[in-house]
Amino acid sequence: MTAPLLIIAAGGTGGHMFPAQALAEAMLAKGWRVKLSTDARGARYTSGFPDAVEVNVVGSATFARGGLVQKLMVPFRIVAGIGAAKWRMFRDRPNVVVGFGGYPAIPAMAAAWVLRIPRMIHEQNGVLGRVNQLFAKRVDQIACGTWPTALPGQIVGVHTGNPVRAAILEQAGSPYIPPGDYPMSVLVMGGSQGARIMSDVVPPAIAALPEHIRSNIRVSHQARPEDLERVKAYYESELIKAEVQTFFDDVPRRMTDAQLVISRSGASTVADVSVIGRPAIWVPYGGAIRDEQTANARQLVEAGGAEIMTEAEFDVVPLTEKLTALLSDGAGMLKMSQAATACGVPDATERLVALVEDLAQKAKK
Repeated sequence: MTAPLLIIAAGGTGGHMFPAQALAEAMLAKGWRVKLSTDARGARYTSGFPDAVEVNVVGSATFARGGLVQKLMVPFRIVAGIGAAKWRMFRDRPNVVVGFGGYPAIPAMAAAWVLRIPRMIHEQNGVLGRVNQLFAKRVDQIACGTWPTALPGQIVGVHTGNPVRAAILEQAGSPYIPPGDYPMSVLVMGGSQGARIMSDVVPPAIAALPEHIRSNIRVSHQARPEDLERVKAYYESELIKAEVQTFFDDVPRRMTDAQLVISRSGASTVADVSVIGRPAIWVPYGGAIRDEQTANARQLVEAGGAEIMTEAEFDVVPLTEKLTALLSDGAGMLKMSQAATACGVPDATERLVALVEDLAQKAKK
């Protein structure tokens, strides 16, 4: 008897591919066969997927890139991709198809809709992306990584949470040491590409802290390559102990050690911080068309586990005032840590697996 087949349709960003990879690994462990449907760009991000996952590259495109000729070709490339995906599904019919967003997910999701194959989408952010918006009314289930997620009309989603890495799960709910008169760690992150605003605002805000707080601060600061040397030099000139790198390969440890995280509120980062359970100051990316990073931060902020500062508010003096208040209130920060932990969903992958298996079972009836 052939093992059941799951097709995962995902785009080429880490936000789409990491939860897709987590589901792939879990379904393989359950004895399923797994195929990944993506485009040539997405295929470059598949090195972390298990070897047992068959990668199918189909044609897709977006109107957001390229010149006029490329834009005119978009519908033809998508139609061709849908045709190729349908042919593959005819030859080896999947039991379930799951889309994680991104334009490379369009062909497989459209083919599954046409063929009436059980299908669902997973949305990482608190606002549906364009592709997931397109399919929201054409799937059997919507798994929401962020809660609440804004959904169209009367559609109801299921809160699964966003899968997190094994290294984060190992630190889930780690005991929190509230700030006090001893060394305190602050972790500063700006998303996968870094953020200039963090490098412009955070160092002088920390430098302006009252001396009894400032002398205890230890900073881990993720900076863009073009900001690296000036940020290092600034901390050194102010005699602030800081590690400044373009990328930390031990974020789970640094996050666990931190008394406070200052970061963009990308969905994966919010999930990591809540699973470990750390107070945070979120600075949503102001250029996002759908303002999804504000939506991502909402639950933690409303639960009392984090503060939020818009880019317009995020300046040296207001940040110094906020840091002074937070780092002077050990009891309040402990409550923030506990509130953040309460929002964490360490079993997000298992919840996704349960939805997939449920769809497959219903299709058999």
